[in-house]
Amino acid sequence: MTPPGQTEIVPAAPKTVATPAPPPPVATPEPLSAPAPSPRPTVETSRLHRLLTVGGTILGLFILYEVVTSFVAFTDDAYVRSDLVAVAPQVTGQIIEVHVVDNQDVRIGDKLFTIDPEPFQLVVNQWKAQIDRAAAQLKVAQEELALAQAALQVSTSSHTYAVQEQSRFSDLAKREFAPVSELDRANDELRRSRAEMTISTVAIAKAETDIGAHQAALELAKAQLASAQWNLDRTVVHAPNNGAITNLTIRKGDMATTGMPNVGIVDSDAWRIMANYKQYYIRDFKIGDTAWVWLDSSPWHFHKGRITGVARGFSRNPGVDKLLPYVAPTTDWIRLQRRIPVTIVLEDLPPGFKLYMGADARTVIFP
Repeated sequence: MTPPGQTEIVPAAPKTVATPAPPPPVATPEPLSAPAPSPRPTVETSRLHRLLTVGGTILGLFILYEVVTSFVAFTDDAYVRSDLVAVAPQVTGQIIEVHVVDNQDVRIGDKLFTIDPEPFQLVVNQWKAQIDRAAAQLKVAQEELALAQAALQVSTSSHTYAVQEQSRFSDLAKREFAPVSELDRANDELRRSRAEMTISTVAIAKAETDIGAHQAALELAKAQLASAQWNLDRTVVHAPNNGAITNLTIRKGDMATTGMPNVGIVDSDAWRIMANYKQYYIRDFKIGDTAWVWLDSSPWHFHKGRITGVARGFSRNPGVDKLLPYVAPTTDWIRLQRRIPVTIVLEDLPPGFKLYMGADARTVIFP
């Protein structure tokens, strides 16, 4: 307790001095542990196993492919084909009637269309008249020849008599047993008979020439008539084969032009399958081998066929040689092995079975 009259001295509070933070502890590196044993031999063994597996699989597939293709030849690059007969008129004229419709079945000799026959009938009539005229002229020339020949006979007889008379009167005149006037008359008759013989001979030659000319004119008229009649008969166009009309576009009033096809007929007697086989298969194919055909137009059924031909050549360039078939060696950007067309004819098709030209097919051959 502080006595009175003194000031209590309160000691000052001690100052707090900031103590610096101790430095962070330095991490002491732990000693490294011993490395684990390397798994490389196991990885390399696994990789080698995979490579052998893949290689063996590829080799097995290749051997399987070679074995299978030795007994089975398959292609889906096949299609149905027939002959498209392009019917063109043999005369030019306006079509006045069409006897068929599109997709109609026709037989050999059926009418397809008719061209206006009137202009051709007029030509036929004209040449018939020419024949009559030439025949009449020939008859006249033949009659003239007969008259000239008769005249020659008369003039020859007259000339023979005139020669005898002239000789007789010449002898008498020399002996003065006949007047000179009689000799002159005999000489005149002789000259006249000789002239008549010449005229008759010329008339015969002319008649014979006229006969030859009229005979030639008659033969020409007959030939022209036959040609005109042939043209007239061709105004009705008939089907040249059995088949079906396809893509018919002509109508009544159209102009038909000689040599310009206007009716197409798919031949119903020439159906076949064109199968493009890789050239790898061809070595084992023989004419007469059996083939099995799947038609996309009649699926889920195999049709039996026979190989009737293997192409001996093909074009390597499209459109260069139309006499050689061309088979494209690429599909999109993949280049394929060259393929050779093989012709297959189907056997034992049921009655009324329809084939479609250009339809897809698939074929299998067991060589």
